[in-house]
Amino acid sequence: MKSILIKDTTREERIQIINQSLAVCGSSCDFCNGCDNLGGGRIEAIYQPYIDGEKEISEINAEYRANMVKG
Repeated sequence: MKSILIKDTTREERIQIINQSLAVCGSSCDFCNGCDNLGGGRIEAIYQPYIDGEKEISEINAEYRANMVKG
C-alpha cells in the first residue's frame, strides 16, 4: 500500500484518497449521517486541510473524535 502521508502524495492524489475513502459504503455523502457527522457539515469538508497539505488524516480524525467526546 502506498503511503497516504502529505509528504508522499500530490494534491490530486489526496483528493482521490478522500473520495475513495468516503465512498467505501457505496453511496454518496450527500445528506448522509452514516459517519455520525450529525450537524458537522459536509463530511469531505472536514478533510480539506489534508487535501491542502496542512494536516495529516490522523490529526484530523483525532481532533474530530476529541470534539465528538466533548459534544
